Amino acid sequence: MASRSPQATQTNLVEYTVSELAFALKQTVEDAYGLVRLRGEVSGYRGPHASGHCYFTLKDEKACIEAVVWRSTFARLKFKPEEGLEVVAKGKITTYPDRSKYQIVIDSIEPAGVGALMALLEQRKKKLAEEGLFDEARKKPLPFLPRIIGVVTSPTGAVIRDILHRLEDRFPSHVLLWPVRVQGETCAAEVAAAISGFNAASSILSRPDLIIVARGGGSLEDLWGFNEELVVRAASASAIPLISAVGHETDWTLIDLVADHRAPTPTAAAERAVPVRSELLIAVSTFGVRGAGTLRRALENWRSRFLASARGLPRRDNLLGLPRQRLDAASHKLPRALLANAAAHRSGLERAGSRLRPHILTRAACEGREKLIRLDRAKARALHAGLDRARRRLDNQAKLLSTLGYHNVLARGFALIRNEAGAMVRSASAVQPGAALEIEFADGHIGAHADPRGAKERERLEKPVKETPAKDPRRKPDEKQGSLL
Repeated sequence: MASRSPQATQTNLVEYTVSELAFALKQTVEDAYGLVRLRGEVSGYRGPHASGHCYFTLKDEKACIEAVVWRSTFARLKFKPEEGLEVVAKGKITTYPDRSKYQIVIDSIEPAGVGALMALLEQRKKKLAEEGLFDEARKKPLPFLPRIIGVVTSPTGAVIRDILHRLEDRFPSHVLLWPVRVQGETCAAEVAAAISGFNAASSILSRPDLIIVARGGGSLEDLWGFNEELVVRAASASAIPLISAVGHETDWTLIDLVADHRAPTPTAAAERAVPVRSELLIAVSTFGVRGAGTLRRALENWRSRFLASARGLPRRDNLLGLPRQRLDAASHKLPRALLANAAAHRSGLERAGSRLRPHILTRAACEGREKLIRLDRAKARALHAGLDRARRRLDNQAKLLSTLGYHNVLARGFALIRNEAGAMVRSASAVQPGAALEIEFADGHIGAHADPRGAKERERLEKPVKETPAKDPRRKPDEKQGSLL
């Protein structure tokens, strides 16, 4: 065993284990820096981990510190960390003993001033512009007179009242309000859901023809929800034309760049959405007057041209004189032409008659007579054959009727009994005593009445007979009765 050195045996330093020292340092750091505000640039941010926690680094020109945002805290953050964004983080300093590192556990985070927000905004704007979301070719034309207008805004602010008042003044329209928060942590998610919800509506009564996303003025932080990627992408994907009216005229957000039309104020958005009804009525009346005047002038022009053309035509007598003369000349020639036509037909008939001979007519008459005789004989044969087929078919049907009929059964000695109604009697139980009956035999009919005695005999036969018990030979004879033996 090695001996201790004198210096080791004489020291009075406290001996710690690694874990004791690590946790002692952790306690010291947390006691000294319980809650701090730390300014730095976000570096190494890759989004939430699979566990939902976020890990990144805060740095400045000379140092860096590890940062942690727990999952429960990350869901409540108003501003999410962005790579390269300068932020002010509030949290507590602690250590991670397993790696001998100190770190800040962040409770809240916000951009380090307007400059940081503007830098993040420009960075996000550049990214979305590279994807083509702001291209003019993607913008859709606004409907001239929308049937339904969907408004995405707060239901309690002055914005919705201004829009409704302006629409009432210009052209009263049907408005569907989708209430959302226009400021705060849930603003972006609610606005994006409202735009997507209007587009997903399948009913014609709930799907608007135009969407207005509106909010009053405010600071850059107040309007930040309309700069979120979620809102910009929802507006870009909207199949319904969209007007952005966020902030005042000098304010601008990313939704303004992706919208189909950007209005400087919510009131201006309502003015752009619909025309002025009174101006439309005046324009329609003006167009009607102009159309009637144009039609009237066109008719006058055509009438003038027709009269001018009519004056250039020759007179009626001049047009009909030559045809009238030709008609008169033809009428003078008509009697002679009729006589000549009749004479020509008579000559042709005489020539044809001269070629006819008596033997030709006799032969033709004989041939015709023979043909008629043949046709008459064929007709007679066909008629006799048809009658024979019908007679055989009738005989077969009569034989079948005779075979299946009940008269053959009667001929064998049976009889058919009917009641007063003429219905066939099939059983004796169906006949009441004294009932009138009709009996049919093979050679005629006779009347009869049911015998009541037959009914009583039937009842007697149907009544069950009690069996008399047989005498037991072993039974002792009655002592009071004598015996014949």
